[in-house]
Amino acid sequence: MNSEQNYIEINRQSWNNRTDIHLKSEFYDLDGFLNGKTSLNDIELSLLGDIRGKTILHLQCHFGQDTISLSRLGADVTGVDLSDKAIESARQIAKDTHSNAKFICCDIYDLPNHLDEKFDIVFTSYGTIGWLPDLNKWAKIVSEFLKPNGQFVFVEFHPVVWIFDDNFEKISYRYFNSGAIIETESGTYADKKADITQSYVMWNHSISEVLNSLIKNGLEIKSLDEFDYSPYNCFNKTIEFEPRKYRIAHLDNKIPMVYSINATRENNSSYRIGNTED
Repeated sequence: MNSEQNYIEINRQSWNNRTDIHLKSEFYDLDGFLNGKTSLNDIELSLLGDIRGKTILHLQCHFGQDTISLSRLGADVTGVDLSDKAIESARQIAKDTHSNAKFICCDIYDLPNHLDEKFDIVFTSYGTIGWLPDLNKWAKIVSEFLKPNGQFVFVEFHPVVWIFDDNFEKISYRYFNSGAIIETESGTYADKKADITQSYVMWNHSISEVLNSLIKNGLEIKSLDEFDYSPYNCFNKTIEFEPRKYRIAHLDNKIPMVYSINATRENNSSYRIGNTED
């Protein structure tokens, strides 16, 4: 079986390999988080609004900091991730912080076999869809788990970022989805000098591919916004021009780095997929 066909196991191992380094990294600041610091950014917080009493499904949650941050704001949150090591850590962090956040370990395409519930909000953010080959299947999952008129909140790194080489010096990848990108890296975005090496399989997804997959699966787009910075210092050659706002130094404000989508699920019976009840 080739790497593209076996991407789930390759990527699960890749994220398992990163988890311990990420837990210890300054990037994730676990000590600060355990002491009450939120991991959420202004971009997603402004889209989410008041979530007290709401049910939220958090897709591709890594070791659950955002999931737990959402629960601290009064929501009933379920996080999902492919990495068993990350989910094991998420459950421990939830226990340590007395959070009621729940966690499921599975490939998100397989989520209907693990979860039978509908949510007020589906949330996913920063570095998620690049790990998925089929956005129509992804959008179908989003739609399936939303209540009628439920809200989808999505924040992601802009696809323009992914066309560059690691040092943002030349265009090395196609903007549009041309199939699997199979690579090996040393270190990790949270600690570039970490003594680890992992292979991974990713896909580039254009904004039109994202929007059309959501529309096709019964979601009505309420807003699409683009931002000329990243709230995370996870790229090479960055400069922090304001607190927690990073740009590529030599590109300044010339490229978009993040985008967000706010959408609602149409109250239409044709999108009631599966055997769960709204």
